[in-house]
Amino acid sequence: MQRFQGFPPQSLTFLSDLSSNNRRDWFLDNKDRYEDHVRLPALAFIEEMSPKLASISDQFNAIAKKTGGSLMRVYRDTRFSKDKTPYKTNIGIQFRHILGKDVHAPGFYVHIEPGECFIGAGIWHPESKTLAKIRDFITDNPSAWEKALAHKPFHKQFQLVGDSLKRPPKGYSADHPLIEDLKRKDFIALKSFDCNKIESARFTDFVSKSFIDTTPLMRYLCTAVEVNF
Repeated sequence: MQRFQGFPPQSLTFLSDLSSNNRRDWFLDNKDRYEDHVRLPALAFIEEMSPKLASISDQFNAIAKKTGGSLMRVYRDTRFSKDKTPYKTNIGIQFRHILGKDVHAPGFYVHIEPGECFIGAGIWHPESKTLAKIRDFITDNPSAWEKALAHKPFHKQFQLVGDSLKRPPKGYSADHPLIEDLKRKDFIALKSFDCNKIESARFTDFVSKSFIDTTPLMRYLCTAVEVNF
């Protein structure tokens, strides 16, 4: 596997072109560009992230495989979507918890898309039992939750995003001091960054430092859902 030297400038160009030509015939005609400018550098990035991630926690996987690894599929699942375009126009890389079978487990994430690049950490769309565990844990350990969110490097750069209930979840008081957090259906923190950063050979350092900044949140969430961090 090639050594990671940064994503080439052609990576974002290809994604932009794909956005304008999101058809199977165009993708097949340009599959070499996808391979050279997206998949191969992404796999090299994942490979270099492996020891850096292990230094943060040995509970998350960095798997540099074309399919079934940390690089998310370019093919969209259009079965239940009104948008029938066949391809994703971003590079999605997820470092999942070793016990996580899908995207609903705790994980770290890197999103690369022209004009929208960000780093994520947390749990997206947890199933109902997992969501209940997080809410109960916040109720039982409110000060630790507030401390995790107040961690200065995290607080300065990341923000919690995602869906929330309009009303308090069943069994929780509307006047609970953390009711806005208890209403969350996602526990994801995002940090946007300049997409030009991906072209640096030190992009892995930037990403790993960003992951480190989220460790109080990630440790809290892992404890809440009863997995190791």
